[in-house]
Amino acid sequence: MACLGPGGFGDRLTSLGAIRKACVALDPHIKRLLDMLAVAGTADAARLTLAERRNAFRKLMSFSESDVAIGHVEDLSLPGPDAPIRVRVYTPVDTGVEILPGLVFFHGGGLVAGSLDTHEGICRRLANETGCRLVSVDYRLAPEHKFPAAITDGYVATSWVVEHAAKLKIDRDRIGVGGDSAGATLAAIVCQMARQAPEVQLAAQLLLCPIMDFAAETESRSDFAAGYLLDNATMHRDLEHYLPAGVDPTDPRISPLRASDFDTLPRAHIHTAEFDPLRDEGRAYADKLMRAGCEVNYTCHPGMIHLFYGMAGVIPYARIAMKKICAEFKAALG
Repeated sequence: MACLGPGGFGDRLTSLGAIRKACVALDPHIKRLLDMLAVAGTADAARLTLAERRNAFRKLMSFSESDVAIGHVEDLSLPGPDAPIRVRVYTPVDTGVEILPGLVFFHGGGLVAGSLDTHEGICRRLANETGCRLVSVDYRLAPEHKFPAAITDGYVATSWVVEHAAKLKIDRDRIGVGGDSAGATLAAIVCQMARQAPEVQLAAQLLLCPIMDFAAETESRSDFAAGYLLDNATMHRDLEHYLPAGVDPTDPRISPLRASDFDTLPRAHIHTAEFDPLRDEGRAYADKLMRAGCEVNYTCHPGMIHLFYGMAGVIPYARIAMKKICAEFKAALG
């Protein structure tokens, strides 16, 4: 486990106490962004219409630099449980080889917002820097499609990629899953589901600022409940959209941290941010995986907020972080 020190990626620390001591003040670029958002004013999350929520997220993701050059992009559709599932396949630039490792990616957005388009910049950067042929999944969103629709789509899409790896020119033995925020939740759940299917072997998982427990009561959720981009009110509202009446948010298919068994899960690369309400549950998931004997690379990014990795247009550190995140994941897939 590691928390990056003020000097960048050089210092590795091994205890949670050391992690807390190493963390630094809010990054000045992020402080400027948060100040601008505060001046602009934020609507009450409980009163936001679904269209307003999605539009606000789309505007936020415009900071992700979606014009990053890429080798090739192709939109496909695959058979879904109720309707075809759209996916977007990214081939990195200058690979030099035909068969590449694969990364099935699920976008964030609280399971109610986000799309293939909002995460175009993140996916292009991930594909280039990891050297993976990346498959971004357009899973169904709530409230039009409530739990477990997104999970079903995520698992079906992952299984399809594994089954059709040769056609996609992906090395079947080097396929990982990943996502950011609620997309990382889906990635973790897909990994847990895949253990029951010998034909769906996954090599690694990449979780960026993941939601690991929708019922969590942690120090970070308390400390950063409001004013740090992602707030508890928004998460609560998203969860209301996502869950059918009477469904328990502690169900492991919703909150993967609540699972009873973490054995034999693929190696995990988990990244959290110091000023993110989700920080502590991401760290707790890394702890549980390690106690179960799984290989884990955990990094807490100091001075950062939720979604920092996707705002390279306004946060210079995002480019540095993504290069390191991708280099480590690339090494994990061989």
